[in-house]
Amino acid sequence: MSHAWHTPLPAEGEWAAELAELQARRASALAMGAPQALAKFKATGRLNARERIDALCDAGSFHEMGTLAGKGHYDAEGRYQRTDPTNAIVGTARIDGRKVALHVDDFTIRAGSSEGTIADKWIYIERLAHQLRMPLVRLVDSAGGSVKLLMQIGGTKIPEYTTWPAQELLRTVPVVGVALGACAGQGAIKVLSSHFSVLVREQAQVMAAGPHVVRQAYGVEVDKNDLGGWKAHRKSGLVHNEAEDEADALAQVRRFLSYLPRSVFELPPVLPAEDDPWRNDDTLKNAIPHDRRKIYDPRRILASVFDAGSLFEIGRWHGGSVITMLGRLNGVPVGVIANDPKVAGGAMTLQAATKMERHVRLCSLFHLPVVNFVDQPGNATGLEAELAGTLAGATRLAEALHECTVPWVSILMRRCFGMAGALHGPKGGARLNHRFAWPSARWGSIPIEGGVMAAHKAEIEAAADPAAKRAELEAHYLDLTSPFRTAEKFGVLDIIDPRETRPVLCDWVEDAWAVVRGDWAGRG
Repeated sequence: MSHAWHTPLPAEGEWAAELAELQARRASALAMGAPQALAKFKATGRLNARERIDALCDAGSFHEMGTLAGKGHYDAEGRYQRTDPTNAIVGTARIDGRKVALHVDDFTIRAGSSEGTIADKWIYIERLAHQLRMPLVRLVDSAGGSVKLLMQIGGTKIPEYTTWPAQELLRTVPVVGVALGACAGQGAIKVLSSHFSVLVREQAQVMAAGPHVVRQAYGVEVDKNDLGGWKAHRKSGLVHNEAEDEADALAQVRRFLSYLPRSVFELPPVLPAEDDPWRNDDTLKNAIPHDRRKIYDPRRILASVFDAGSLFEIGRWHGGSVITMLGRLNGVPVGVIANDPKVAGGAMTLQAATKMERHVRLCSLFHLPVVNFVDQPGNATGLEAELAGTLAGATRLAEALHECTVPWVSILMRRCFGMAGALHGPKGGARLNHRFAWPSARWGSIPIEGGVMAAHKAEIEAAADPAAKRAELEAHYLDLTSPFRTAEKFGVLDIIDPRETRPVLCDWVEDAWAVVRGDWAGRG
């Protein structure tokens, strides 16, 4: 166990009895839910709370706080016997040498529920994270509230935590929530009230209430995985990522934090550049098929442009028509956005708009310049899209873009149409609409294929060969949509060879980072 300042020392001297009691109380805390509960938990194949801390953090770096909190037991003479520890383990530790605050549930004590906790303890570590401005990681494995709590306190209380700085944390430091078991009620909120959340497949669930409550309320039988497991959250988008196992989940936490500063009052970490900034990938010249009806793999393009091995995707399985990532250019951390034509044709769905909005706000808050690879055919259309409120999502995204304060550059790869196309970057006021285009790019108020049929419907239907007439009209309009014609009027900064994209972006990020540094210094 990594308890840097809790290494047992000899209980001797004038205070030997008190020092021995201190060691006994610490030993009670380390015993957690006792051997039988720990053995039962281990049989499920999961790490216990203290093993999770050791797996996440640098060896020997965990400094536990509130170790003695719990219910003390005494003999008839009032002598200390043992402690039933609380099921919240808290303290500070280091991840890759950088300080973080930890709030960890111990499921072996009352299933991590409120029945076995002292709320002031876990709230304290979250207040400490806020006031000392350090990232907060919650390892959540909690069954939520318990009706047995009423017997403990002899009544009820209004459900609130008035000293918990949940919203202040989200405005100040990186917050991570990891779902490692059934996280219901308050446990679910602890996972979701975060900048990054991850759930272990087949092991964890995030939900307002579990199957027993649902059965009582609605008379419906539902499996907890169907209710709040990974398949449910691929649809809801509430949890950002999913993990194969606990090791994968904790590795994702370390990776996410590696791009972010300690707080909004500091700069993200820049790493030594190990990839040639002037590297050209010859395969990019054919990355976009000449046939407009053929799709391509945007992730392969991104992997080619950014520093080798630097991309970390957030929210892959939700709102899939937009890709959101963190990455690096010449060692500088950046936010990455791209459209994926393999999902909904790359269109702006409600889920995609929400996902992009969330990413824009993350990058703006933590000083990450943004690169957007654009292939946007427009907002999703049709009855289902309208009933979903797609345009409301696009409007909220526009709000986030307007409020975004970090440098932004767009690479227009293929399509950029309509209202959704206009949302490829912040605009207005003094903001530069900094963008480059590939020769494959096309833009306008409406895609040519749909626009031709709408504008020339009667002419096409009256033609001897409607298909040929439509193709003729499309070819005519496509000539007018050449990006070179826009470049002639300085409607786009430049048309670049796709192979030049990495050098162009590495040159840009040098200046973008200078702006970020200057803005940060100005705050002081």
